[in-house]
Amino acid sequence: MTNDPWYEAVDANTKLTQGDIIFDCPVVCWASQPIEPEIGKEVETLKSAIKVIKADVVVMTQACDLENNKVENVILCPHLPLERYKEEWENFMKARGQTKLSKAWVRTCEDIKNGYIWNLAMLNEGITEELSLTHRVVDFQDVYTLPRIFLESLLQKRGKPRLRLRPPYREHLSQAFARFFMRVGLPMGVTKVW
Repeated sequence: MTNDPWYEAVDANTKLTQGDIIFDCPVVCWASQPIEPEIGKEVETLKSAIKVIKADVVVMTQACDLENNKVENVILCPHLPLERYKEEWENFMKARGQTKLSKAWVRTCEDIKNGYIWNLAMLNEGITEELSLTHRVVDFQDVYTLPRIFLESLLQKRGKPRLRLRPPYREHLSQAFARFFMRVGLPMGVTKVW
């Protein structure tokens, strides 16, 4: 059995908590077209701008609020595999006319890992007996909410185990999400792959 310091595997019926990693989660977001409110039709305007996508997400709602049934909706943030984030980053840099990318990529990864890029956090790779995960980049600019009942029911119906961030790594992610929290020292940092 692999004893991963960052993650543990939990089965589908395990109660949801902060730091749960959920793949292909349906979330509600806004369509990319600009929306202008029309007086008297604001509700209809917003309804027409809603779309549902599937995203890999991590649960950001505090564990104590979930444990004590203090919330009806769960806060989620999307995360991407590091390699996919790199592709998007390279496309963005090339569109800006940047051509020397290898050193800039290493610096960007270091900055994300060290918390210098305010809207991003990095999750370490992980492996348990049943599940594995590559390095992931969590993006706090897009925040989703789902009804807790819907999310827990979805996970149970899928019937698949999921990875969960262990303390203090889930609290470290929460710290990145809410910078006003006191820093949390990590007993093991992110393993470099770049």
